[in-house]
Amino acid sequence: MHALSIPTWIIHISSVIEWIVAIGLIWSYGVITENRAWWGLSYAMLPALISAMCACTWHYFDNPPNLEWLVTLQAAMTVTGNFTLCIAAWWLWRTSKSLET
Repeated sequence: MHALSIPTWIIHISSVIEWIVAIGLIWSYGVITENRAWWGLSYAMLPALISAMCACTWHYFDNPPNLEWLVTLQAAMTVTGNFTLCIAAWWLWRTSKSLET
């Protein structure tokens, strides 16, 4: 745990907690509005959460070479998350357009 300073750890951990809370709130909003696109957005956020957890795990163990696969997984989850969030945003846009007409 010497790889990061205490303030950096606070930012990392609070970001993960914030993302988890955001997923829960978005899911709840989908339940309230009965719009499944919001549920899709909450699912689309999961790869980014996995990416953040990979980074925290790798740093927690002081960035050992035997866990470098976590860096690759983090990168893959970031790319996957960008695509899933893009698709979810498109789905939200599409459903909002159909509600207007």
